Amino acid sequence: MEEIVEKDKKTILVVDDEQSIMELLVFNLQKEGYNTLEAYDGVTAVEMAINEKPDLILLDVMIPKLDGISVCKKIRYALNISNIPILMISAKDTESDKIVGLEMGADDYITKPFQIREVMARIKANLRKAELNANIELSNQKNEDKDNIIKVGDLTLDLKKVEARVKGEVINLTKKEFDVLKYLASQPGEVVTREMLLREVWEYEEYVGAIRTIDVTMNRIRDKIEKDKANPKILITKRGVGYYVTDKN
Repeated sequence: MEEIVEKDKKTILVVDDEQSIMELLVFNLQKEGYNTLEAYDGVTAVEMAINEKPDLILLDVMIPKLDGISVCKKIRYALNISNIPILMISAKDTESDKIVGLEMGADDYITKPFQIREVMARIKANLRKAELNANIELSNQKNEDKDNIIKVGDLTLDLKKVEARVKGEVINLTKKEFDVLKYLASQPGEVVTREMLLREVWEYEEYVGAIRTIDVTMNRIRDKIEKDKANPKILITKRGVGYYVTDKN
């Protein structure tokens, strides 16, 4: 299918080696007014991410030359590209597969078979969030450094550097993990429901099948910021309700 690139429109890089899936996604994306780029293998996907700088990457896991997990890891860590949302698509729907995808830097994980309406909704949500983050970062550049710091107990967030520290030690978080902590730390001690996180951080309009994404993300954050995950001191669960960042040392 011919790639269409038009100025001032969001560009989506679609990575999938199945022609039927590619055509379905590209058709619907163009119908929604997006520019599209196509890659049928992982090596090409990485090259296009570097050279074309798409606004979002829709990335299948099972692709030739370089699998989707490796592509995501290379983009996020080797190339240090953190501002492009990556949505992984896979027929693998186990919790461990989702954890690996999120750990490697994916912003979202969609399982096959999927509803095209759900894919479009998640793309829109992630693009809105990326644009909001870009605007926040641009605004933060005009403020004093002290205005870019959120400190709650042992947790310190530098909004300008997009950097988290616990007791002075830098914590390696993905952009989504940082966004979650930023949202919770901006209202310390206040319990935030999973539905609220999906609406405010992920910007989902529909929550069906997405609640588990919150728990997976919270577990990954705890692995990184808590000394004892079984006895957390920073990110606390309010059973049956949601999560909060404690303002007590």
